[in-house]
Amino acid sequence: MSATLTPREILSAGAVIPVMAIDDLSTAVDLAHALVEGGIPTLEITLRTPVGVDAIRLIAKEVPNAIVGAGTVTNPEQLKAVEDAGALFAISPGLHETLAKASHQSSIPLIPGVATPGEVQLALEHGIDTLKLFPAEVVGGKAMLKALFGPYPDIRFCPTGGITLESAPEYLALPNVLCVGGSWLTPKEAVQNKDWDSITRLAKEAAALKA
Repeated sequence: MSATLTPREILSAGAVIPVMAIDDLSTAVDLAHALVEGGIPTLEITLRTPVGVDAIRLIAKEVPNAIVGAGTVTNPEQLKAVEDAGALFAISPGLHETLAKASHQSSIPLIPGVATPGEVQLALEHGIDTLKLFPAEVVGGKAMLKALFGPYPDIRFCPTGGITLESAPEYLALPNVLCVGGSWLTPKEAVQNKDWDSITRLAKEAAALKA
């Protein structure tokens, strides 16, 4: 997959970005294949587990149709590590000056998390206009996105945090939402049991939200 995708192309490739905390590296490639087969190409591999970077490297190499990126990137060192591993984008839970400045030196786009108008302003100061609203449900969810659309009509979001298959359509209907992030696509039990058919079925349900 080309590394020249813009943040909006990355977020627009599917209705949902699965937020994936991979515990067992041996499941990474099959899990990614199952999601891509179901119509969900953009994958966020979080750095919440010890094998996160290795999983990104493996999926980037073995699943060419995946748009693989890193989640829970919180500092410049992690940004560099996931870039070197083959990630096509990085997502952070929040934004600070050090990370924003580091993103200018990176060959991959940073899609930072924000929760307030002040953080949106910080992102804009660094030329970043495609963001993650996190944790979406906690900070106001759809009401917050509607409120932000007034002063920031050109900003686009991927709200993440507490969103479900049932609530996703209301988010996707908002004019400033490109996709949603969700962990329901990769239930731990299904991954542990290597039930890839169930994962593909969940991916197809999610992909249909944008059909």
